[in-house]
Amino acid sequence: MKILLASNSPRRKELLENLGFTFEVVSIDCEEIYPQNLAVEEVAEYLSELKANAFRDLEKDEILITADTIVALENEILGKPKDEAEAREMLRKLSGKTHQVYTGFTIRSLEKNISKTDVASVEIGDLTDTEIDFYIKNYKPFDKAGSYGVQEWLGMAKIKKIEGSYYTIMGFPTHLVYSVLKDFE
Repeated sequence: MKILLASNSPRRKELLENLGFTFEVVSIDCEEIYPQNLAVEEVAEYLSELKANAFRDLEKDEILITADTIVALENEILGKPKDEAEAREMLRKLSGKTHQVYTGFTIRSLEKNISKTDVASVEIGDLTDTEIDFYIKNYKPFDKAGSYGVQEWLGMAKIKKIEGSYYTIMGFPTHLVYSVLKDFE
């Protein structure tokens, strides 16, 4: 089977490679809008399914993988920041608190369609304005939900506690993706 990863995320690409799969990266043009009445824990999976549905019809030998990650603090979704000011605001909100990271994924072939969500809780220590400015200036987290990457400086220096999979926080719950993909073969 030919695996197609529909993601612009270099982290998802790296993680799928590290799982030992050979695949091709493909693009999907899809407006990522979800119903406002959707429960926070359902949004990431909804968006991954939306992306999968926006892809062209699959061939008999193809498997498509889509994914989406959201960060939620007290039921407020913190998406990708539009600019430095929004990134700064998000990081101030996360400072000294525990939030959840939900990553949903969809794996689809002509015969099967499986979607799952994994969640991890992340406790971030207090962030000073100087630390927030340093992080934004040096790591430019504008492509990351919640304005941070767990694998970067902020994750190393400020995450105090994680409950759940580190890779879910990176945007790809590798343990679940691996088990589902093995069933497709």
